[in-house]
Amino acid sequence: MPDSPPPEEREKLDKENKAKEAAEQAQLPYKWTQSIKDLDITVPIPGNLKGRDLDVVLAKTKLKVAIKGQTPLIDGDLAKAIHTDESTWTLESVSSGKEVSIHLDKINQMEWWPHVVTNAPKIDTSKITPENSKLSDLDGETRSMVEKMMFDQRQKEMGKPTSDESKKQDMLNQFMKQHPEMDFSQAKMG
Repeated sequence: MPDSPPPEEREKLDKENKAKEAAEQAQLPYKWTQSIKDLDITVPIPGNLKGRDLDVVLAKTKLKVAIKGQTPLIDGDLAKAIHTDESTWTLESVSSGKEVSIHLDKINQMEWWPHVVTNAPKIDTSKITPENSKLSDLDGETRSMVEKMMFDQRQKEMGKPTSDESKKQDMLNQFMKQHPEMDFSQAKMG
């Protein structure tokens, strides 16, 4: 197995890849951003156009944005599926004219998209730094697991037993009460 490049070389390669990625994204006829849950796209269009001049299709796995009678600005299969009922588009006036503003609600809200449509250049999703999320954003099971991990971390920092260690100690104490005839002086938790 080849060795990974030294940190200086890796940093140089990362910078080159980031510059290449930025150049590819700048060539697209739209700008896009994403969070783990959704994706927002803005497509600049001439200021004299109205909604009826546009052909916008938001389907579960397809996206099309076009000015009627012209080559589409975006047309292709989405990287992943969306909730069409929760996804929207609007036409907005901006200082440079108008733009089509598209909001896509991801079905899988636990993954990053490498591109909007599959025929567009990809971004390196491993380099995305996610925004801080709140516990309230998590589903019940994940939230309780994260809260337990946070509790255990605080307990360790204070030199106190974690929730699992406390549970074991409680079970041992209960067993000791049920069996006073036994000698537990040599009992060790481990």
